[in-house]
Amino acid sequence: MSDRALIERFLEMMAAQAGAARNTIAAYRSDLLLASGELGGALASADEAALARLGESWLPLSRASVARKAAALRRFFAFLVDEGLRGDDPGKALPRPGTQRGLPKTLSHADIDRLFATIAERLARDPPDPNDRRMAALLELLYGSGLRATELVSLPRNAIQPDRPFLILRGKGGRERLVPVSDRARAAVALWREHVAADRAFLFPSGKGHLSRVRLYQLIRALAAAAGIPPDRISPHILRHAFATHLLEGGADLRALQSMLGHADIATTEIYTHVDSRRLVELVNERHPLVDVAKRAS
Repeated sequence: MSDRALIERFLEMMAAQAGAARNTIAAYRSDLLLASGELGGALASADEAALARLGESWLPLSRASVARKAAALRRFFAFLVDEGLRGDDPGKALPRPGTQRGLPKTLSHADIDRLFATIAERLARDPPDPNDRRMAALLELLYGSGLRATELVSLPRNAIQPDRPFLILRGKGGRERLVPVSDRARAAVALWREHVAADRAFLFPSGKGHLSRVRLYQLIRALAAAAGIPPDRISPHILRHAFATHLLEGGADLRALQSMLGHADIATTEIYTHVDSRRLVELVNERHPLVDVAKRAS
């Protein structure tokens, strides 16, 4: 069986059994096909020496890219072994550079205040511009609920209701999570929905479908520029970072935050919100149950 056929079979398994997200599947397909091309279409039958040479060709790449490529190939070879298509697993010859995840970019409280002040000025104009109402709803949901860009633009028209302070989303890997929706966000959505025809499927329609992620990015950067924030410092994802960061700074529980963000691993939440060591020490000293025991003993 050819590399391409085996790769597609592996990806079908990833989607069906592992519940991998579409973006993950696409990344795996790209990495595996590129590796197959570099090995002359003989990836599935490659030995440790061939994989070691392949790993050496990745040296100019970033640590994160090498880690991603190696992980994709290791899972592919593990799949071949599990399916009885190989008797050995040469994946151990692939590099393990680890990943050094830098602190994510975020926005200060002052930055957020400027964004909302700018949109408030626009909403005060008479008559109101529907585009400003849409922008207000988008901003409230990005910063107020921490939605991913794809989750936001693909929301159904009636996903958010005035009497329901939450919504249920299916995020990465098909995992469902409960997301809080503030009173402000529900009010902003209600105003915007007045401009969305009842027969439209999406809350943020565009053409025959919904607003694209690229267009959302452009709208956010334009608002930032108007608010005096350098556009290269902001994106929908950075607003999600700000949501998480500011909640944690306000004393939110890490586990609750993990659930709201839809992270499978709490370590991702800790990195995502770039908690500093002083804040973690304060959380332990103030909230650990043994603190009360020590107080009673004294």
